[in-house]
Parts: sequence; C-alpha cells; structure tokens
Amino acid sequence: MLTKILILAPNWIGDCLLAQPLFMRLKGKLGSDVRLHALAPPWVAPVLKRIPELDEVISTPFVHGPLQLRERWRFARALKGMGYAQAVVLTNTWKSALIPFFADIPVRIGYVGESRYALLNVLHKLDKHAAPPMLERYAQLAELPGAVPEKPLPAPFLRHRAFADGPQQALAKHGLSGTGEIAALCVGAEYGPAKRWPATHFAELAQALLARGVQVWLMGGPKDIEVAQEIARLAPHAHLHNLAGLTTLDEALDLLQIASYAVTNDSGLMHVAAALGKPVIALYGSSSAMHTPPHSALAQIIEQSDLPCRPCFARECPLGHFKCMNEIAPARVHLAIMQRSAAICAP
Repeated sequence: MLTKILILAPNWIGDCLLAQPLFMRLKGKLGSDVRLHALAPPWVAPVLKRIPELDEVISTPFVHGPLQLRERWRFARALKGMGYAQAVVLTNTWKSALIPFFADIPVRIGYVGESRYALLNVLHKLDKHAAPPMLERYAQLAELPGAVPEKPLPAPFLRHRAFADGPQQALAKHGLSGTGEIAALCVGAEYGPAKRWPATHFAELAQALLARGVQVWLMGGPKDIEVAQEIARLAPHAHLHNLAGLTTLDEALDLLQIASYAVTNDSGLMHVAAALGKPVIALYGSSSAMHTPPHSALAQIIEQSDLPCRPCFARECPLGHFKCMNEIAPARVHLAIMQRSAAICAP
C-alpha cells in the first residue's frame, strides 16, 4: 500500500541538505511503497528538487515572519485531499506545525519546539547537553522517540543535471569558460557577518590564485553583492568573475558542479559544494564544525580553534575584534589548496 509523507522542510539551504539522511532512512524503511513530498519556501526549492529521495517539492506561498493564520488554514485544507499518512516537521516554530494539523494528517512528527504538544502527536525532545549535529537531529525523526538513529549516517549528495543542459546554459549566460582550474569563492553567509571571512582576505587569496592562472568565480546571493564588489575592486583581473546576486540558485548549483573546488564560509553553498562531491575548504568563525560540518571526505575545515571565545554562534562579533576570522590568513588557505591540488584537479 502506498504511503505518502509530507516533509515540512527547513528554511535554510544547508539544513535542507543535512536532512537528506532522514529522507534516506524513511525510504529505507518503506521502500517503493513510500512517496516523500517536501513543503518548502521557494528560495530552497531548487536544492530540494535535486535530492533524489524526494518525489515532489511543493512551494509555500507564505512570507517570512507573519503568522498568516487564515492563509495557512486555506493552504492546509487544499492539502487535505492528497492523502498524506504522516507529516514530519523539521522546523521548530509553532506556526510551522499548523499546516499538518489543519490538513488533518493523522501522524504528525517533530521536536517539541515552541510547546507544540497540541499540534504534533509524535514528539521528540532534543538532548541539549549531548548537542548532536544537525545531521543526527534530523535523522532522529525517522525513529521512535528516544531511539538512536543508526550510524554512520550517509553523507548528503545532490543529483547532477546533464552536462549539456543547465551547466552549459549557465556558462553561456554569464560569459564563462568551464575549462582549466576554477576556484569558486563563496563569499556570503546568510546568518550574519560573524560567519564571513573578510573581503580583504578573499581578495588576497583571489590574487594568489589568479597569479597561478586559476579562474576565480565570486559566488553569493543578493545580500553578498557589496562584499563581492569590494573583493573584485581589490583584486581586479580578467579571470575574476563576480557572480554574486547575478545567478539564480539553479545556476549557482550548475556552476558549482563545474568548479574545481570551493572556498567557502559556513553557509548553504558550502553544503551544496560538498553534496556535489567538490573539494571544499570550509572557513569557520563564530560557528562550529561540530554542529554543521560539510559532510564530505573531500572537505577540509580551517578555523582558529585556540580562541576561548569561539564558538559564540553570534551573528556579529560580541567582542569587536573578530579574531576568529581575521586571524585565518589567506596564505594558510592558499597553502591548503596547493596541498590538495592533486586531488582537486584530478578528473
């Protein structure tokens, strides 16, 4: 008998990928008899559509912030006739649990979150002292409350689109060459400035790469335009291409598929590059690689682990010195790339 499960997906690109082992576990338990449908905001839908375990992705019409109670009720009632047997709520807010409740989905799974006892009926509680990484937190929801997910958990991975399709179109649209060594510098971090390596450091690294004949792509969203422009101003070169704010998320995924490697803050694009099987140099400041690491054997983490103030998980440096990122020298990152050059440039 076919079982349909509605997944209320996270609002962050990286978290969507970290939830993939949960999807794998649900498919593993029910096999060909399960269909997984993800309900997600439109800004993460392109990533979810490339996760092979998901059979359908439904975009939500809600804006960030307001409760929109009437709109949620109407949307949920439209879902009621789709025959979902279960819902798994990956976000922790009270309002996110309203949809499966209003849709009369009989089994509603999630963490207690904002006291969601009336809205969910299979409740998990997070062990804050154990502080499991996000990959494990999501995978836990495939088990009975209190049960431990089987380890090791598989690493996230994304479907590649056919090379003649999206990737080539993205290259042509943005006037790029897909040949030679290509460094994708992912300069943003949606969470806040404390997770971003300084523009001056990215620029110095870009200069070192360009001097070796490497093509450099600056990647990021609309919020990263200003910092990317500063990097481009400090490291002007014909082979430095500032793509921040110019690509759709689908195009960014396609271009990362082509890049030789990525140097990135702890961000959604970090998880994307890792899931695409790209070598990743991941730079950590206020956050912790214990919490949201790139799950890939090709990933290398660079951080200032001797600072007593980190990880603080703040959006901005509360002490004002920003040592956690300022003290990661561009030469150190360039050396890490050089040391991995054989693996990075291997076909």
